[in-house]
Amino acid sequence: MARAGHGLGILGCALLLVAPPAIAQDGNAFQNRIGPNLPSPSMSGPSVPPLPSAVSAALNLTAVFAGGDKPLRSGLAWRIYEDRPDGAKPGIVARSEAAEPSFTLAPGSYVATVTYGFASASRRVVMAGQPVAEQLKVSAGALRLSGAIGDVKLSPDELAFSVFVPIGTNSEGRLVRSGVKAGELLRLPEGTYHVVSTYGGSNAIQRADLKVENGKVTDATLNHRAATLTLKLVAAEGAEAFAGTAFSVLTPGGDTIREAIGAFPQVTLAEGDYVLIARHDGQVYTREFKVESGMNRDIEVKATAG
Repeated sequence: MARAGHGLGILGCALLLVAPPAIAQDGNAFQNRIGPNLPSPSMSGPSVPPLPSAVSAALNLTAVFAGGDKPLRSGLAWRIYEDRPDGAKPGIVARSEAAEPSFTLAPGSYVATVTYGFASASRRVVMAGQPVAEQLKVSAGALRLSGAIGDVKLSPDELAFSVFVPIGTNSEGRLVRSGVKAGELLRLPEGTYHVVSTYGGSNAIQRADLKVENGKVTDATLNHRAATLTLKLVAAEGAEAFAGTAFSVLTPGGDTIREAIGAFPQVTLAEGDYVLIARHDGQVYTREFKVESGMNRDIEVKATAG
């Protein structure tokens, strides 16, 4: 029994001596023996799934007149700003002039604004990865201005309007806009405005207080009492005008209303009494005249001594 046990021990030693070369020759066998699920030094580690990215979503906007559901279809300017709680100046994220714009925005807080001419509205919007629809209400209307003398409409090229917001007793407290053309649609916040119409660039001026109502266009015609006159210096009535004449139009009190140079310049004046002074070749000639509304005519000064 002791010999048999000794034989097994020798065999076991032999097996141990032989086994290493077999393992060295067969790497796969070695890998299988130590466990197929353990990585070798040459294998990369397990992949980690990426973190979910921020999900952008659509912000759909519309604008209506306040106090109703009438939509605004034109004249809009949309801006999307960052909502900065720290009080810093917000940056513009997106903009559009579409009637019903759609913006794709990442999660966060924003301020959506819409301007309609000089009127505007805004709203704070929080995006959280889901589509959002917002409707902004704008308290606004519009002015459309024109001018006339009696029943005769004046050409838009001859007119210019200035629009003011009255402050206290000052009707021209704050200028909204100057140089408004006749027929132009001026979009304004709801309220009362003071309008100044100038015809011909001189003293032919008319004023009116006009109310702009929400969702409506206020059409207003300012009626001027004025005339357009052609100034001439002549040797005799109906004769040819002298070229290069310098004209000055004064009030009876001596205030200069208009100056012009030429053979026959045209001036537009409010109705009333005036004095015309003509200077030519070192000589001065004068004449008093009267302007009647709508009576366009020639005003001749005779180049005679005395």
